[in-house]
Amino acid sequence: MKKLPGIFNDVIGPVMRGPSSSHTAASWRIARIGLDILNAPLQKALVEFDREGAWAPNYREQGTTMGMNGGLLGLDITDERMKDTESYAQKKGITIEYKISSFETNHANTVRLTLWGKSQKKVQIIAVSLGGGSFEIRSVDGFPVQLNGDLYSMLIFTKNNPDQSEELKSVLLSGIELSSENKEETIKYELKSSHSFPSELVTQLQEHPVVDEIALIDPIMPVIGGRESEMPFKSVQSLIDYAEENSADLGDMGLIYEKCISGLPEQELIQKMEEIIQIIHKSIVTGLTGTSYEDRILQQQSHLIEKAEKEGKIKDSVINRIIANVSAIMESKSSMEVVVAVPTAGSCGTVGGSLKTISENLGSSKDELIKAYFAAGIVGAHFAQGPGFSAEEHGCQVECGAASGMAAAGIAQLMGGTAKQAIGAASMAIQNMIGLVCDPVADRVEVPCLGKNISAAVNAYASAIMAVSGYDFVIPLDQVIKTVSRVSKTMPNCVKCTGKGGLAITEEAVKLKLKLAQK
Repeated sequence: MKKLPGIFNDVIGPVMRGPSSSHTAASWRIARIGLDILNAPLQKALVEFDREGAWAPNYREQGTTMGMNGGLLGLDITDERMKDTESYAQKKGITIEYKISSFETNHANTVRLTLWGKSQKKVQIIAVSLGGGSFEIRSVDGFPVQLNGDLYSMLIFTKNNPDQSEELKSVLLSGIELSSENKEETIKYELKSSHSFPSELVTQLQEHPVVDEIALIDPIMPVIGGRESEMPFKSVQSLIDYAEENSADLGDMGLIYEKCISGLPEQELIQKMEEIIQIIHKSIVTGLTGTSYEDRILQQQSHLIEKAEKEGKIKDSVINRIIANVSAIMESKSSMEVVVAVPTAGSCGTVGGSLKTISENLGSSKDELIKAYFAAGIVGAHFAQGPGFSAEEHGCQVECGAASGMAAAGIAQLMGGTAKQAIGAASMAIQNMIGLVCDPVADRVEVPCLGKNISAAVNAYASAIMAVSGYDFVIPLDQVIKTVSRVSKTMPNCVKCTGKGGLAITEEAVKLKLKLAQK
């Protein structure tokens, strides 16, 4: 069965601190799993980025060091100490060094991580960030691996003996996936399971005479994989057909999708989504109340909408509330408060800010808002199957563009639209964002990111109104998503989150970058 992206693992989340999910959350996850692979108290770490990669010019400014440090220090990503990981590392006597190097890569966001334990044990890991906090560890000490953090995993290193593979298989239980790789005098075995390994099995393997080293790796993603069931629809059109045949809306379809992906009961999924929404709403309150953070371009502005209304400069409107709420989330993100990446941290204001506004304007119930998020989630899941959410590969069209499509579907759901209308709203919203470049000023995820999030949210609102009113979206959603991938291939790398093109190289942006660097 083809592995499909999950709403909670790949689209709505992670819950995090930091400016960028691909930089901060993914690096945190990579580092945390790196500790499991090292399997010893950490003493020193060397973090290397390829000089030709997308991370080299902006890894500090976009929060990669914050995420990597926090993960290596064993902190939860929502921990308040994530705001000052360098001081915490000094207190623990752990040295973390960053370096720009040259090494072979096949992805824009590649990191080489070398860890030394206090017993002088050493391990080298190569990993990539795939966008939106998703990641993959691809190499451990030169051995190819595939670790995505959604399964219980075990790495076993033994002396090279052709008879060992069959002997190890006889020890293992059913349901455990096993692969192996030979390299000179060593064999690496990679075990994966959707359930934790029994302690008796671990002990038996640890005491096995041919085993040199074992690393147990716990899942780090919100939903454990390997428990999928058959999906009743395969494509966007079959989704629409299934919804019409079963009198279901897009929120229903999103819930069905995640049930099949996760193997979890409906009520547990609803509760998970409710908890996510509560965190998003708290980030809006935090932003509107007021945030401060020295190392950012934009200080608090979200309160200015209400101030202008009170002064009679502007009249109260739904658009005003969208602008204020989106701004509040973005300000929480930029001050390192806890936010939810939907589908990325760089685009986290669009869905949360617009859905809260429209649900309050319509008087929607809690259950109706939850369904709207599942409607947004299934659109994001289809987007994740296509280009994914990495701006370093595709530009901001896969961040704010994807978020706009998700928000449009969620708003159409809140308005009582059919599944087809909600999908049409997503299609129109994404059509309007194709080709959007990623050009962060001074390498901070603030300018023009704030404006793009607000534009994406307003675009989503307009697209939902058009779809529910009966406008023809013309181009099917799956063809729109394919177009995003095709367009990205024609975009130069300088406008793909490198800080080397677009607004990032204007005279004012260069001045700002220098000023912030001097601080």
